[in-house]
Amino acid sequence: MDQNVEFILERRVERTMEALVKNRMEAYYAPSAGKAKEAVISLLREGAVVSHGGSQTLIECGIIDELRSGKYNYLDRSAPGLSKEQVTEIYRRSFFADYYLGSANAITEEGELFNVDGNGNRVAAYIYGPQNVILVAGINKIVPDIESALTRLRKMAAPANVKRLECETPCFRTGECMNCHTPGRICCDYVVQGFQRVPGRIKVVLVGEPLGY
Repeated sequence: MDQNVEFILERRVERTMEALVKNRMEAYYAPSAGKAKEAVISLLREGAVVSHGGSQTLIECGIIDELRSGKYNYLDRSAPGLSKEQVTEIYRRSFFADYYLGSANAITEEGELFNVDGNGNRVAAYIYGPQNVILVAGINKIVPDIESALTRLRKMAAPANVKRLECETPCFRTGECMNCHTPGRICCDYVVQGFQRVPGRIKVVLVGEPLGY
């Protein structure tokens, strides 16, 4: 990476981390996906109940594989043979988890977490329930403000996730959010998290490379 670009990106990460801490979240930096995995492992307690929301970032970092290592009481929503009802039950049990993992659709330089969900289980757990929330986000998720976060959602995060999940929505074909009213829509619940009443409950690991959508 060009050293001048690297300088700009480093300052952006520093501003964002300082703002997250000001909002009473813990902030960590990892230069790569591998180091992000190490950071997450250092925050987890073996034997603890762990769950997570849908996240391409967690997959790319190898964190999902770590959760299946047997070290944790892992509520695996993707375990083979689960019925729709069993998956829903895991969603509900996740609210009592010791740790809930995920990523963010965007993180502003003002220290705000921006997330949009289809079922609402992921953003609901981010807000309340699990004792600890650990979010991993690549440098591509950092934006200046909430308006930029919304643009990022419509132009990148939503259509990319729709392609991943093969949802029957207009953005599956157009590659851009059309504010649809279709059953497969994944942009149903919009949540912005700023200053936190419980300090340190939310822990954010920012990664110095692009990850996820």
